[in-house]
Amino acid sequence: MQAQFVGRGAQLSLFAENLTKDAQSAVDPAEFLFHVRGVGGVGKSTLLRQWQEAARRAGAVTAVVDENDVHGVHQALVDLARQLAQQAADPLKEFDRAVEQYRREQEAAADPAPREGGEPSVPSRVAAQTALGAASLIPGAGVVTAMVNPDTAAAGLDRLRADARARARRARDGDATGLSRAFVSELVRLCRKHQWVVLFLDTWEQTGRYLDEWLRSLLQDGFGPLPVNVMVVLAGRDELAEREWAPWRALVVDVPLEEFTPAETGALLAARGVTEPGVVEAVLHLSMGLPLLVDLLALARPRHADDVHAGGDVVDVAVERFVQWISDPQQREAVLAGALAQQLNEDVFAAAAPQEARGLWGWLCGQPFVSGRGDFKQYHAVVRASMVRQQRTRSPQRWTTAHLRLADAHAAWRTAAERGLPPAKRWSDARWRRHRLDEIYHRLCANPAAELPAALAQAVHAAGHDTATLRQWTDVLGQAARDTTAPALLSWSDRLQSAATDDDPALASLDALLTHGRLNPAARAWAHTYRGRHFYYADRYDEAVAALDRALAIDPRNTSALAHRGEAHRQAGRLDQAVADLTAALDLDHDDAAWALGSRGDAHRQAGRIDRAIADFDAALEVNPAYAWALGSRGAAHQQAGRLDQAVVDYTAALAIDPTYAWALACRGKAHQQAGDCEQAVADYTAALELNPTYAWALGSRGEAHQQAGRLGQAITDYTAALAIDPAYAWALASRGEAHREAGHYDEAVTDLTSALDLNPAYAWALAHRGNAHREAGRYDEAIADLTAALDLNPECAWAGRQRDAARREAGR
Repeated sequence: MQAQFVGRGAQLSLFAENLTKDAQSAVDPAEFLFHVRGVGGVGKSTLLRQWQEAARRAGAVTAVVDENDVHGVHQALVDLARQLAQQAADPLKEFDRAVEQYRREQEAAADPAPREGGEPSVPSRVAAQTALGAASLIPGAGVVTAMVNPDTAAAGLDRLRADARARARRARDGDATGLSRAFVSELVRLCRKHQWVVLFLDTWEQTGRYLDEWLRSLLQDGFGPLPVNVMVVLAGRDELAEREWAPWRALVVDVPLEEFTPAETGALLAARGVTEPGVVEAVLHLSMGLPLLVDLLALARPRHADDVHAGGDVVDVAVERFVQWISDPQQREAVLAGALAQQLNEDVFAAAAPQEARGLWGWLCGQPFVSGRGDFKQYHAVVRASMVRQQRTRSPQRWTTAHLRLADAHAAWRTAAERGLPPAKRWSDARWRRHRLDEIYHRLCANPAAELPAALAQAVHAAGHDTATLRQWTDVLGQAARDTTAPALLSWSDRLQSAATDDDPALASLDALLTHGRLNPAARAWAHTYRGRHFYYADRYDEAVAALDRALAIDPRNTSALAHRGEAHRQAGRLDQAVADLTAALDLDHDDAAWALGSRGDAHRQAGRIDRAIADFDAALEVNPAYAWALGSRGAAHQQAGRLDQAVVDYTAALAIDPTYAWALACRGKAHQQAGDCEQAVADYTAALELNPTYAWALGSRGEAHQQAGRLGQAITDYTAALAIDPAYAWALASRGEAHREAGHYDEAVTDLTSALDLNPAYAWALAHRGNAHREAGRYDEAIADLTAALDLNPECAWAGRQRDAARREAGR
């Protein structure tokens, strides 16, 4: 379709002119974000291909994604990075590492991790008491542990592992912040070597649903400073939303594509050998200047104006004229057969086309309405919709037979993909998922009413997997609804598309399916299971247990429901119920035995049953020796029992598997600190903070290690930084107050300790140390009052008793 744009030199020149500028010396990227817009068929994708070719000729590195590549930020970044690395012949190693970390975090999303914030959990109190008792036996640790309230240590344990839980939750919700930062870092590196890096984001009316917020964050350096020689090109039907994009209008070069002028239409027709004035006039009238339709009508080679029939839907007429004028029947069959698939490769085409037309794949790819990169091609949406509509209405039986043939082909490919793939991993496998979705689409097209219940049952699993998969599924259902115009499909498409835009799309979709879907018992059980898991990941444990109870009432052998109910009980401190559920899941052969064993081990650990905990962690590691979480948790069990050397060995092994495991680094730092090695503790806390600069517990713990080593100024700095992240961190406030007391800053000490008590009035440790600060400042009445109150809360705190006796002596009593 090169001739199609003979009259569009202005747009190409506009783009090419920017490629000649020296971006390295530019200070304002405002002219380097282009938005190509126009109605379907006006030539946006074709113009983008021309621009990409121009960019490459100018030495730019380019990448392009469209609606087939994008159902979430993660998928888009992976595809963009793959193209950039391939074209630049330069592996994006940092991004590849981030992808691997993202994959691990998704896997860890099902792993157990303690809750964050609030009062210390009952299990953490038990663990803290055990750990402090063991640590007091370590040379040099007695002075420190004698001053620590077990509730304070318990709160620290809850915070210590909150990072792992937050990572898991972000992974399940599809958060790709880490990937985005790594992607921008790679852009910076590529931009040092190349004049330009150009990112093309096509069909923005579809891809923008997933990338619009991400792109605006990218432009405001939300993932790191964006190099000025990065150019972004959008192409879509509509203008950018005014409310969201108003602050960025100055960054956008708007490139509206209009319909062909009569001169442009005539030029294209002449290039196709169509010059008869009456035919040109008829094409101009029928096509309304849409380049795609002009090209299709031109390819039909009309000889007389009557050949360009002007009646009915303009697109349908143009497409019908084009098909009618294909003289080779096999080519005609190939064109129509290919339209039935949402996307094509040679295998799909062979399954769709009649036997005699299967050798025409190369010819089909050369048609003006077929585009796509790599192995997959697709028809232009306008052309495909017309061909689909014609085939469905003119030969319903042939329509049904063809779709069933394609559904069976995808079912066979899906079955092949299942070999060696555990059921629990199928929705995570891109190849399996693509064939399953295509199979569902074709079965819905063949028989909407009969297949809708099975499709809704599959929607339950899509909603239970992640938001990107749910959106893929709703897109498939929406396409089937449009292609069949079946009322029930259209209704469900609207319902689920609306749910997918909710603040909590998975929960909204599951609620809709349970309320309206007339699901079979197995699907209902899974819907309740996924709801329970969703509540569990949101730390709503009682709601999680209630939902999982409903799932198990329908299907008592649902091991996922049993295991996650056990997890919810564990997080709520109901450890015996947790062990019972996890044991029942394991007895039924849970799909992920390592996960269930590790979770049960952690329940035993929190209950103080260290030997049974370690036995479960050992068993989990026999199933999966690379299970970093189980190694780290076994280290925590050893640490709790006072076996600090073994704890350090396990944390180190976990970090060898996952060097970005900030929780394990911080835990190892705490083990070193308990052993009296403050320097190594500070090194580990610092490494953890390099991975996660907002890790408030690691900052506070590093402050404590500095304080233990006598570096009071650095301790106060770290406590202050932790409080900037979490102003309600009572332990950090109290610890900073104690550091001020040690430095002789009694008023500052009392202020911090009072603030900690405002947050937690039952904080006996803070009361005792405020009393000690008053004593050292000579305020004996206040000292005696605080120390007495501390002893009322914790009568076993002998240190507070001794300080009160000292205050009384010093007061002359």
